[in-house]
Amino acid sequence: MEGRRKVLVIDDEPDLVEMIRMALERQFDVVTAYNGKEGVDKARSEKPDAIVLDIMMPEKDGFTACRELKEDSGTSSIPVLILTGVGEHFGRTKYAKASGMDIEAEDFISKPVDPNELLRRVAAIIKKD
Repeated sequence: MEGRRKVLVIDDEPDLVEMIRMALERQFDVVTAYNGKEGVDKARSEKPDAIVLDIMMPEKDGFTACRELKEDSGTSSIPVLILTGVGEHFGRTKYAKASGMDIEAEDFISKPVDPNELLRRVAAIIKKD
């Protein structure tokens, strides 16, 4: 559909990607990727209007992927919403809270995610753009 904004969903859990895709397709065109490396490549080729990005993924974690996207002039202006199951468990993982603060993501939302809340949050970061 012409005129619809595009959202890239990057997560390594296929069932979650499908749930997010179905929720977001009510309002957006959705492109998917299943690891950080594939996600960065798709962001560069697809030029989405927003990215929903998981933290813990194979090949390239979400912090690294977000940092690469924000440092690339071709993708730096794309708003990123970090979707994570890490949340309050930062201290018990290899992911330091400081890493999350250092990247320039526009929003964070914890798993499990409410599809309607995710839709509202994605719409909000796109409107800021």
